[in-house]
Amino acid sequence: MACFFRRSIAAKLGRTLQQAEDVFIPALSAVPVFKKQQTSDFKLSINTLRTSGILPSSGDIQQQTENLANQLKQDSVVEHTSAGPGVINFKVNRKLLVQKVLEPFGKGENEKFGLNSELFKTLHRGTTLVEYSSPNIAKKFHAGHLRSTIIGNFIANLKQALGHNVIRMNYLGDWGMQFGLLGAGFGQFGCQEKLKQNPLQHLFEVYVHVNKEAEHNENMKQAARDFFRQLEQHESEAVSLWQQFREITVDEYQQVYKRLGVHFDVYCGESFHQDRAQEVVQQLQSRGLLKISEKGTGVVDLSPAGDMSSICTVLRSDGTTLYITRDLAAAVDRKEKYNFDEMIYVVDKSQSSHFQHLFQILLALGHSWADRCQHVSFGLVRGMKTRSGEVVFLEDMLNEARARMLHNMSQSKTTKELENPEDTAEKVGISALIVQDFKGPLQSDYTFDWERMLQAQGDTGVFLQYTHARLCSLIEQNEGAQVATFDPSLLLEQTSISILQHLLRYDEVLFQSAQDLQPKHLVNFLLKLCHLIALAHKELHVKGSSQDVAQARLRLFSSACTVLANGMRILGISPVDKM
Repeated sequence: MACFFRRSIAAKLGRTLQQAEDVFIPALSAVPVFKKQQTSDFKLSINTLRTSGILPSSGDIQQQTENLANQLKQDSVVEHTSAGPGVINFKVNRKLLVQKVLEPFGKGENEKFGLNSELFKTLHRGTTLVEYSSPNIAKKFHAGHLRSTIIGNFIANLKQALGHNVIRMNYLGDWGMQFGLLGAGFGQFGCQEKLKQNPLQHLFEVYVHVNKEAEHNENMKQAARDFFRQLEQHESEAVSLWQQFREITVDEYQQVYKRLGVHFDVYCGESFHQDRAQEVVQQLQSRGLLKISEKGTGVVDLSPAGDMSSICTVLRSDGTTLYITRDLAAAVDRKEKYNFDEMIYVVDKSQSSHFQHLFQILLALGHSWADRCQHVSFGLVRGMKTRSGEVVFLEDMLNEARARMLHNMSQSKTTKELENPEDTAEKVGISALIVQDFKGPLQSDYTFDWERMLQAQGDTGVFLQYTHARLCSLIEQNEGAQVATFDPSLLLEQTSISILQHLLRYDEVLFQSAQDLQPKHLVNFLLKLCHLIALAHKELHVKGSSQDVAQARLRLFSSACTVLANGMRILGISPVDKM
């Protein structure tokens, strides 16, 4: 596997340059596989050696490259070394490449492949709290929350795979003036019978109705303010109604999360921090950070010059708290309760200044750990439409993906007889949603496209699932042929070498993903793997080959299948065995 070769090449460099071998590990990387045949497997960046002081930073870089390449002799691991532009290329012994990459899969280390790499030694593994999804209660799950849900799930899965203790938190929007409106509105337009029949739909209708009413009716606005004040003062009737809304919503959301394969360790809400928010206000006051604006609101001055040119409002003029006040209280509470090493908020990019203010105020309050809090932002999705028009609710979207996928499967000649075609269509449809979302940088907006998303050919989630199911079928058909040992010299064709060279990059891809928390690296790695597998499937036949050749090829295909499934699970995709 990659770390064996990286370690061997680093040892060779260490001996040549009289340095500890560990210093060369970050400068070595596996060479990406391109369509045209390639010979080298690893490359060493000379620039990295110059910036780290191992080689002089002055002088001709190409001359340095060629001088060092000439000093490195071949051995039992490296059979060829060559100088490229600013890099040294290493081609490893082909038989050893086959043996070492496929070795862990014969020892039952399938789940751990790529995760024991020395690249991860520099990562601090601690407690990571990830806050994601975070919809508002008493509203149906809007399709706009899909991105936060699946991105947060990916980050939590990745951190967990890399050995962190992960706390998955859903921070529900269950407080604030919207509940004043809803509470007041339910008193006038609500119906307990309708609430039982279709809870969130009815609450949604009430909310729309009361909002329209409040636009031109000052009494309704006042009633909303009164209801929210009753909530903040814990008046039993208001609290009882609010609790009913909250329980109904969480039950409904859990059904949607189950479909997405998403779970949370903690459901927490803004309401939980309302009392603590007042404590935060007092702390701001005692530190002289709280100012009263001309409008009578409580603000914190965040301007570097202290001239109130950049302020953050933390208190309404009537003394009630705001979203950011409760967020401050929540952050402090979480640090005390979970003692996290890092906290990641997965929220769209429109909230960037909110989190900037949040972290600034926490630091001003003396919480140095705010430096270890991070906002992972993402762009918007344009053009989410079903056949009937706009998709408003996530449930509609999941139903649409499943229905379209079921239709596509029924039209395909390769579709297998399935015990539960709806379940398969659901999993494949969700993979298609996830891969379409994850292919580009998270910060970018993208245009939603049903047709392209659900294509079986091309770079889609359907293609990932199809490749996995095809490999599972191949392995199942040749169940008796799999053995613990195989002959590495029977896998030296370029198509199998390309797969192995690509697998060498798996730990680097996970490491890169851990650095910037972007799923695109892993998605693109898996899509490339599927293209290489498709090529090998055409050329390296198992059926009709001699027993030794069949065994070796099965090891290659089953190992590739394992890495594909592991990577899909980190992305939040449930691999299907048949489709």
